[in-house]
Amino acid sequence: MQAKNEILTSIKGAAVEMLAKRNAPPANLYIENNVVLSGQVINAQHQQIAVEQNAVMVFADEAPLYNWGHNCRYLLYTVENGTLFKEVEAQFPPYLINPPDTFELFREMVPKAVEPLTWPTLQKFRVIRIPWGNRYAVLFSGASNNRHTNDLEFLYRELVDHYGFKPDNIYTLNFDGTVNYSGPPHPLAGWPGNNTNYRMQVKGRGTKADFDGVIGALKGRLKASDVLLIHTNNHGGRSTESYLCTYSGPSYGANDFAIKLGTLPKFAHLMVMMEQCFSGGFVAPILAHSPAVNTSVATACNATSSSIGGANFDPFARDWISAMASHSPSGGALAFDPDANHDGRICAQEAFNYANTVKDPYDTPVYNQSSTVAGACDLLQRYLTFRIPWFSAAVAEALQPYQDKMPLDVFYAKIYGELGPQLTEVQAEIEKRDNEMNDEMAPRIRNLVSTVMEQETPTTETAIYKEAA
Repeated sequence: MQAKNEILTSIKGAAVEMLAKRNAPPANLYIENNVVLSGQVINAQHQQIAVEQNAVMVFADEAPLYNWGHNCRYLLYTVENGTLFKEVEAQFPPYLINPPDTFELFREMVPKAVEPLTWPTLQKFRVIRIPWGNRYAVLFSGASNNRHTNDLEFLYRELVDHYGFKPDNIYTLNFDGTVNYSGPPHPLAGWPGNNTNYRMQVKGRGTKADFDGVIGALKGRLKASDVLLIHTNNHGGRSTESYLCTYSGPSYGANDFAIKLGTLPKFAHLMVMMEQCFSGGFVAPILAHSPAVNTSVATACNATSSSIGGANFDPFARDWISAMASHSPSGGALAFDPDANHDGRICAQEAFNYANTVKDPYDTPVYNQSSTVAGACDLLQRYLTFRIPWFSAAVAEALQPYQDKMPLDVFYAKIYGELGPQLTEVQAEIEKRDNEMNDEMAPRIRNLVSTVMEQETPTTETAIYKEAA
């Protein structure tokens, strides 16, 4: 039943005036143009709001730039004369996935964040590392908006292109099981990093059941030397514990989530990065239940805070992934080099440190790890690194022309699928010759060392003292 226009107009004005008199923080206001009938229940996720009489509902979003959940309120007005008869504070909107056409934004005090205008640049080929062992990733987003799907696409591309993950080893669970999301912009355009088509292979919905199914599949695949990356995105909330929102069905509580991970067999490294609100509440349970030898957990916010969102990406997820990739989504330079110890790899701690340094002031990032060894978790543990500098330079120089003219997914597929095994044979020959050269030169080296060390030549410090005297 549609409410009368004059009543709707009156209620909109009353809501704006009431919030202004309270000096409330800037809020975006929505009105449900259909009457909420007496006896109905408004579903605000874990909170059920009873409606005792026919009402017009105004929804006040008090932190529009945050991911859900965050502070909001429901205002219920009488249908007859537009009088406020009920006000309820909450954490979630009435429609998390697909708001109906009757749900109207009528006052926008906090406009949608605008992403800076960038231009994609070609990523020049860097050092080749051939993967050894198996590495897996689970990328999860349930009640996705465009920024959440974009975060998953950014991470997927970096895992495939720059870390050599096999697409078959990446389990992407997004929204309704497709590259899609709730809300604008629709229809889907190109991925905003470089305006190309989305590439990630979505293998399931962002539901608890599908996530549990992936963990079940990994039970039969993970081995002692393997690496697992888990990234969760979209929305989260907190009741008695932090929880992760899903596309449909039950939300995923932190303890149940951690217990499910604990059913995996023992493996080498578990790296977790979480973007959703109240994600800090997952840190301790995951560390307590993880079967991995080394576990790291990075979250966008602490257990009692919301995480901030953006126009095209979530700031914390964007910056963490950018640190792992060494470039922004559009290919641009970062604020500083995340590789703090300059060892050629970005570990979980370094990625977090970068994201935490450039963080949005509204985020409250959290990091912890099970290992006492700094930098124990990274995505490069199972790579063969070429030890001889001229060999790495020769490979990079030979490959550069092909990177410039080939699609990047084809380029990296050829490196890791075909070229890599053959290069390992060349590496073995180089190491053999290197060892032969060392054996041949060993007598000469010993002679040089003994000649220099045994002759009676004063040290520099002794010579200086004699000159001064």
